[in-house]
Amino acid sequence: MQFPDDDNGQMLQAMSDSGMDLSQSMAIDFFLVFEEQRDAESALEDLIAAGHSDDVELSFNDEIEKWEVIVSVEMVPDYDAIVAKETELNDFAAEFDGMTDGWGVMQHQDGDEFADDDDDHECDEHCHH
Repeated sequence: MQFPDDDNGQMLQAMSDSGMDLSQSMAIDFFLVFEEQRDAESALEDLIAAGHSDDVELSFNDEIEKWEVIVSVEMVPDYDAIVAKETELNDFAAEFDGMTDGWGVMQHQDGDEFADDDDDHECDEHCHH
C-alpha cells in the first residue's frame, strides 16, 4: 500500500507494516489540546451534547502540559477520511481556543493478528494450551 509522505501517511504505513488490517473499521483516537481547562471542558460538553458521550475523554497531559480531549471515532483508517476528520475536529477545537494534535489507535484491536494475545497471562500447571 502506498500512502502520502506526511505524518498521516507515515502513521498509516507503520500500521500496515505492523500487520494491522487497514480495510477493517477500528477505533481511531483523535487528540484535541487546550491551554485552559475551562476551554477543554466546554469543548467536551459540546461533544457530549452532540452525541459523543461514550467516545470522549478529558484529561491533563503532563507530557505536553495541556488539557486533552480524546475523541474516539469508529472508522476505516482511510487517508482521506482521517484528513477530513482531523480538519473537522481542528475547526471544532478552534472554536474553544484549541487545536488537534494528531491521532492514534490502540495497538491491539479486533481484526489484527495480535488481538488474541493475553499479555497478562502466565502459564502454570493448569494451562491447557
